[in-house]
Amino acid sequence: MARVHYKTFVYDSARWDGFALRPGDIVISTPPKCGTTWMQRICALLVFQTPDLEKPLTSVSPWIDMLTRPHAEILADLENQQHRRFIKTHTPFDGLPFDERVTYLCVGRDPRDVALSWDNHMANTDVAALFSARAASVGNDDIAAMIENGPPSVPESERERFWAFVMNPAPATETPNSVLAVLHHLASFWAVRDRANVVMLHYASLEEDLEGQMRALAARLSIAIAEERWPRLVAAATFEEMRRNADRLAPAVTESLWRDNRQFFHRGTSGQWRALFEEGDQTRYEARVRALAAPDLAAWAHHASVC
Repeated sequence: MARVHYKTFVYDSARWDGFALRPGDIVISTPPKCGTTWMQRICALLVFQTPDLEKPLTSVSPWIDMLTRPHAEILADLENQQHRRFIKTHTPFDGLPFDERVTYLCVGRDPRDVALSWDNHMANTDVAALFSARAASVGNDDIAAMIENGPPSVPESERERFWAFVMNPAPATETPNSVLAVLHHLASFWAVRDRANVVMLHYASLEEDLEGQMRALAARLSIAIAEERWPRLVAAATFEEMRRNADRLAPAVTESLWRDNRQFFHRGTSGQWRALFEEGDQTRYEARVRALAAPDLAAWAHHASVC
């Protein structure tokens, strides 16, 4: 079956073309702002069994689709890796090459919290650095076609930006910046969740029982870890420790895309959206979700809470 092509200003799933998967590879595929970096850190801890990294996490676990680094450079880095590889992507399952020998990890998060995390993400992005890195990597000649009707307007208030994220009708193949895109990505994995090499995790479950989730993932990946190592590994995967080590763990630090690396790890909590909701908002949100996702997927995405 032909893979679906996903292309945005920031990434292009066609970059998987020509990449040779290896037995044992781990593909970390999440919607943006759903715990991607957290899962990369957890995989690094499980694979290397130490919190110490010789290189920034973004170099150890590169984002193969990202358009701010030359494709050939990323492929060469991955080819030269001798350890068990764990590769970042924001491409849904139907856009990825499938290999039975590879484990595919997907992390879900309440889309309402994703919307607020996106807001911080955009405020913390150094747009000039992003354009510069993209120009050096692939050029920016294609941008005009992407915004033929002009650049999208950005609402002034946080509340307006939240609802723009919720109601954005753009196809998931063209933007990840919407509830539609988040649920589409999760649905692509939900449909294949019973496969032995597909693992779905939830951000809220990682918050509630980090050690238990890490141990379960190690078992799914067939990684044996001595009991005495676990306390140090779990401690290194906490939000506080990751924020403290932001210069090594934040994504794209090699391209200096953030105004503040520590700010990338903004809050890392669930339920932030409750402070934003007013009367009638829950009903409006529920109607949007019902139009986009099956009830069982919606319940899981919202961590089985009323959505």
